[in-house]
Amino acid sequence: MKEFCGDVSHGFTTLHGAAVKDQALDKKQKEFIALGIAIAVRCEGCILAHVKTCLSLGVTMEEIASVVDVAVLMGGGPSTVYGGKALEIAKYLMEKE
Repeated sequence: MKEFCGDVSHGFTTLHGAAVKDQALDKKQKEFIALGIAIAVRCEGCILAHVKTCLSLGVTMEEIASVVDVAVLMGGGPSTVYGGKALEIAKYLMEKE
């Protein structure tokens, strides 16, 4: 993206930074929201990125599982598949550490 769509890539990076900075909600809370949305909209790349960020912020499997619970509520049956993927990714990355 950066090579061929530099302006858009830069703009998205700027938007991302502004959206996740600590404000009324802290970065951890915002990452939980982003992960839940990623699961509900079935974006595997987004799930991986947000699980990695959540783990870097010290979240637990129980917290990720709670996010999956809400994502399934909002995203329905398909979110059970993607929620499972999020849990598998988190478990794998936690064991890898």
